[in-house]
Amino acid sequence: MRKVCVVVTARPSYARIKSVLEAVRDRPDLELQLVVGASALLERYGPAIDVIRADGFEPDAVAYMVVEGENLVTTAKSTGLGVVELASVFERLQPDIVVSVADRYETIATAIAASYMNIPLAHVQGGEITGSIDEKVRHAVTKLADIHLVCTELAAQRVVRMGEEPDNVFLTGCPSIDLADRVAKEHTSFDPFERYAGVGDEFDVNQDYVVIMQHPVTTEYMDAAKQIDETLVALTKVQLPVFFFWPNVDAGSDRISKRIRQFREENDLPHVYFFKNLPPEDFLRLISRARCVIGNSSVGIRECSYLGVPVVNVGTRQHGRERGPNVIDVGSSSDEIVAALERHLAGEPTPRVHLYGDGQAGQRIAEVLATCELSIEKRLTY
Repeated sequence: MRKVCVVVTARPSYARIKSVLEAVRDRPDLELQLVVGASALLERYGPAIDVIRADGFEPDAVAYMVVEGENLVTTAKSTGLGVVELASVFERLQPDIVVSVADRYETIATAIAASYMNIPLAHVQGGEITGSIDEKVRHAVTKLADIHLVCTELAAQRVVRMGEEPDNVFLTGCPSIDLADRVAKEHTSFDPFERYAGVGDEFDVNQDYVVIMQHPVTTEYMDAAKQIDETLVALTKVQLPVFFFWPNVDAGSDRISKRIRQFREENDLPHVYFFKNLPPEDFLRLISRARCVIGNSSVGIRECSYLGVPVVNVGTRQHGRERGPNVIDVGSSSDEIVAALERHLAGEPTPRVHLYGDGQAGQRIAEVLATCELSIEKRLTY
């Protein structure tokens, strides 16, 4: 039985890989090994490990690897600590293949540890272009990986142009679209106020509302406070209720969090409600019913394209990523954000497109992991 070790290090990483975990767990020829680490363990970001356990996945190991500070120095140090911690985890678990997800600093820590231990590495979401340091990390992981599980045809072409063997590049679609597909097929009501605790003014979720989710841009992290200020000013001009989500753990997130708290204390914000985190499907249920999503999360580019949710994409964080007709790109000014939102509200409904998958990625990836050539002879003896 082939041992597949999946490393989950942040709340978005779990959403990106959940359907793969399910598919691997359900195959008799695969043994799932789950490692949870980094911000997925931390209370301040809404611990994803609680959601993971509630979904029936018990981690085989945890890896504490986040250095406090959320700046460029601590990000570099956290990456190094991740290599150290994950090397010990892999030595104990002795996986046959390691799966790393997307483009975060924890992803490259996973890739480095597995590669130097001669453990075959599978990379999900390679070949995509994005803004900031993430693109460099993504392409570096591609060069470390042995198996490439890509989401789009263009991404597959890029990976091959980077010199990877075409036989090792598999167009599977994005696993996060699997969850979006489930939500799109539902016809059930969902009230997040009944299930989850947050902070703010509750409102009727059956009316139109907006979702805001803005993360720091690591190459612009000194401007994080100024950028979120513009979004917060735009929030006061939005004539709809708002769900506001806290930023992720990237460099600059402390600056954003501080400004959100200050703004909330200094201003009366009727019908604005703040969440740290929601489980993946419930988060997408909330997104799917939104009149618009504002910010710079990849959710606006990936899942929202499949769900047909309008998006105002702010700033450079998603620069270069393939996108559907649901996205209007703007700079960081509040005037641009509000103008784009008004265009969406006045326009026709945006179509659903299958740019990033059709809802079957998890099964395809599990099949590749079960049948691909792993070059086991290259591995070192533990």
